[in-house]
Amino acid sequence: MKITYRISEIAPYINWAYFYHAWGMSGKPDAEKQKLRQEADDALHQMEDRYHTYALFELFDASSDGDDVIIEGVRKIPFLRQQQPGSDCLCLSDFIRPTGGDRVGVFATSVDHGLEMDFEEDPYQKMMMQLLADRLAEATAERMHEEVRKHYWGYAKDENLSISEMQVEKFQGIRPAVGYPSLPDTSLNFVIDQLLDMKQIGIRLTESGAMKPHASVSGFMFAHPQAHYFSLGKIGEDQLIDYARRRGLPVETLRKFLASNL
Repeated sequence: MKITYRISEIAPYINWAYFYHAWGMSGKPDAEKQKLRQEADDALHQMEDRYHTYALFELFDASSDGDDVIIEGVRKIPFLRQQQPGSDCLCLSDFIRPTGGDRVGVFATSVDHGLEMDFEEDPYQKMMMQLLADRLAEATAERMHEEVRKHYWGYAKDENLSISEMQVEKFQGIRPAVGYPSLPDTSLNFVIDQLLDMKQIGIRLTESGAMKPHASVSGFMFAHPQAHYFSLGKIGEDQLIDYARRRGLPVETLRKFLASNL
């Protein structure tokens, strides 16, 4: 499903703490933050009706098989498992029942290309728009995930959380994003693209699996009540070889994508 949002629909979901951090404003006086916030609010107002954000997602019947999630009984999505001593040895597939009757969500969110391209002549405005675009893509994922939980998937129909409560993840389930600690392999974007056809919302992938526009988010959604985020950490050569086999890709190809985890 593809959803188009107006900027005013998404702006309330922006996590401003990350915006201030990106500007190096953490720990700065509130007056400086308020001035920057006013400039950002003005920019968001100017975006209205000129730019939009987009979400794309699908929900698939799923079961787990070891470290793989099997969708609709056919397609395999391989994941990686914590391997370091002292870890919980978690894998995202642990949050899907092996017996079937479960579901997994796959998603991508992005913004209009113009937010990254239309302000080249003004370095300050370009930076402002790029950082707002990043926040809008993340906020779109927040808004989309709320709608999925309460309506499309509907496993949390009675959820009644404030946006600030959502931003500290008080909801049931998780939406781990590609490139983040539990999903460091950006080549999984090629798998997600095959499932969703991300060009529907203007996303194209580079050879390294990076998304363009840069202000884009992709990942998976899990509903298990005990699902939580974790960091994969370092993995061994044995798991790299097994993962390459399960992905159907050369070991050396995946070694490049997982270099920081080896």
